[in-house]
Amino acid sequence: MAARPKPSLKEHVRSGGKVTRSGPTSWNLEVPAGSSRSYRLAQLDDYTGLSRRSFPWSPPAKIRLRARASAAAIPGTWGFGLWNDPFGMTLVRGSEVRLPTLPNSVWFFFASLPNYLSFQDDLPGWGQLAAVFRSPGKLPPGLIASLPILPLALLRPVSRWLRSRVSSHVHQDTLGLDLDPTEWHTFEIDWHPDVVVFHLDGQTLKEMGTQPNGPLGLVVWIDNQFARWSPDGRLGYGTLENPEDSWIEVEGLEMTVA
Repeated sequence: MAARPKPSLKEHVRSGGKVTRSGPTSWNLEVPAGSSRSYRLAQLDDYTGLSRRSFPWSPPAKIRLRARASAAAIPGTWGFGLWNDPFGMTLVRGSEVRLPTLPNSVWFFFASLPNYLSFQDDLPGWGQLAAVFRSPGKLPPGLIASLPILPLALLRPVSRWLRSRVSSHVHQDTLGLDLDPTEWHTFEIDWHPDVVVFHLDGQTLKEMGTQPNGPLGLVVWIDNQFARWSPDGRLGYGTLENPEDSWIEVEGLEMTVA
């Protein structure tokens, strides 16, 4: 596969997070120990300052890297892959606002409890995951019409109803993994126009027919954040205590296209 011209990777850190380059395609991303009172982040991405329609990646594309983590279970989330940055509200180019929307992503995702980040009741929402999310590029009219009742989402019956509405628009395929993330592993994602193939250490994990709606942006991150919307309607969002410094190392990061 030929290398696609690489968009520039940008570093983002919060509350003492660090991104340290250790080689041409290698980095260490670290968040310090701390309480649950602050959000700590270390991130690399190639979409900052772009509108979603200008994100760099569409199929066919392939991401490959080697990675390891400081612990088997890190409070918060970490991972790498491609997504549409759906949840933040970002000012783009000084005039355009990137509004929250539904998720499109293809990635390796590691999430501790109390995270629950699945919209489908029969798929895992936390742990070690290879996952694809597909949703419309814009909020469907039916969901927009439901926005006025969002303040009532803390009520379990309302929350369950809203979750069922969202799940009808978010298609998902998720595979739980069983690996020791403190050891080096080679992760690969092949995003084709009709299938997404996940590989781990040279072995095919799964071919997924669910396709994200692109274009998407590359992200590599570690943070102490959690988000939960479980099948029983429990909602939660916030930050977690890190008793120890937490880090991930990535090396040999490649984004290529056929």
